[in-house]
Amino acid sequence: MDVRDLRLFVRIAQLGGISAAARDLGLTPAGASARLAALERKLGARLLHRTTRQATLTEDGLAFLPHAEQVMLAAEAARAALGREQAAPRGTLRVAAPASFARMHIVPGLADFCRQYPQLSLDLRISDSMVDLVEGAFDVAVRYAELRDSSFVARRLAPDKRVLVASPEYVERRGRPKTPDDLAEHSCLAVGTLDLWTFHGKDGNPIERRITPSLRINDGGAVRDAACAGLGVALMATWCAADELRSGVLVPALPDYPLVSTQTLWALYPSSRELAPKVRAFIDWLAERFGGQPYWDRGLEEILGDNY
Repeated sequence: MDVRDLRLFVRIAQLGGISAAARDLGLTPAGASARLAALERKLGARLLHRTTRQATLTEDGLAFLPHAEQVMLAAEAARAALGREQAAPRGTLRVAAPASFARMHIVPGLADFCRQYPQLSLDLRISDSMVDLVEGAFDVAVRYAELRDSSFVARRLAPDKRVLVASPEYVERRGRPKTPDDLAEHSCLAVGTLDLWTFHGKDGNPIERRITPSLRINDGGAVRDAACAGLGVALMATWCAADELRSGVLVPALPDYPLVSTQTLWALYPSSRELAPKVRAFIDWLAERFGGQPYWDRGLEEILGDNY
């Protein structure tokens, strides 16, 4: 039995469609369908129910899948044990990432990554919309979120800390809020639908305040620029506003009430059962680049104070 046919079957099961699996493995949909049909003939069993949009496992397919996965794991382990070129990252790696974060912190480092893995091509899709990893046949996604979906395997990359900021000109003109309640008297800038701001209270309990934005933009970089221009108080991720805080273009707006954030920067991938060398290489590179205390947070304690 050809291991490549098993890999195709496993990938179809993971991605839910023959076309998506074909793209991922560098095949034509017609070629993938022909190979799958040949595998079913060899086995004497129908593995998939096929429609024009998706493929679902039959009862025989469900029974066969874990055995096919075990063969794939054994094949990957054998290649890794040899340590030869066939285990090296190669092919096309499809990555989804948030637009502002990708522009600021992923793309500037890609020259180093591409030098390390010259046989690997990157297909990087940047968008602040939540993409479907399986439907889009993505190998890995970078997300900053509170992780709830257990259907993905996740690797923690870095904390996603938040801070309330304003320009010195705005503070001079409107004053600095002293408590979260004072925000009702200020111009607040919102990123997307992030209207509920939560602070650590003096008594240890959280304080929630829903702001009424004077300006709402669905891009963090644009909200940062609006804050720099003196348009109001903004809740920003430190990865987005660190340079402006260091240069003094932005200052902490409410330093005595630090923000509560449950978000973390994650690398997600649909399954750990067959972690391809290209996926492992990219996730390891991200972890090395952002791991520990991320470079954008270094030195901010001096600016944001002991509560940061």
